[in-house]
Amino acid sequence: MKQENQSNLHAPWNKGKLIGQKLPLKLKEIWAIRIRLQMAKNIREVALFNLAIDSKLRGCDLVKLKVCDVAQGGRVSSRSIVMQQKTHRPVQFEITEQTRDSLANWISQSQLKTEEFLFPSRIHDSPHLSTRQYARIVEHWVTSIGLDPAAYGTHTMRRTKATLIYRRTKNLRAVQLLLGHTKLESTVRYLGIEVDDALEISEQTAI
Repeated sequence: MKQENQSNLHAPWNKGKLIGQKLPLKLKEIWAIRIRLQMAKNIREVALFNLAIDSKLRGCDLVKLKVCDVAQGGRVSSRSIVMQQKTHRPVQFEITEQTRDSLANWISQSQLKTEEFLFPSRIHDSPHLSTRQYARIVEHWVTSIGLDPAAYGTHTMRRTKATLIYRRTKNLRAVQLLLGHTKLESTVRYLGIEVDDALEISEQTAI
């Protein structure tokens, strides 16, 4: 018994845990989650999910968005610009029609005013959804379609559209701008594409 306790004390912190970058969602997984939320008539989470995918924002920036960041004069904008908390640099993002519709429904249903947070917290001592609450919501999303929550997280939402854009265009500079990275090397590491691309090029090169 004593030996067992000692071995537990010396067990590595990451034993049995999946570490490293969180996986992006595949297109079919995006639609599986979206349809589940729509069928459940969860207007708040449909809006949050769609905006998380479109904006490619870090969780800390997403939860602090205000109505005025995405809507002007009662209409949801097709583009937005926000200051990133981590880098103190502005980043722009598109708001697709589907996301605009879901945001408009959420803002209307909740009767949110211009200067209010877009996703108010349901906990009285917090003015907006916390990053911890957001992480729990993301965990629920991925487990609802049978994915391993250890492999996914809030950065999954940030990486998803950026990864899809890169796969379709191979335009690293565009993805760098969309993610608000200051260095291209950061985008390469973030997407985890270097080895995959090298292998793909090698496979297509006949000798």
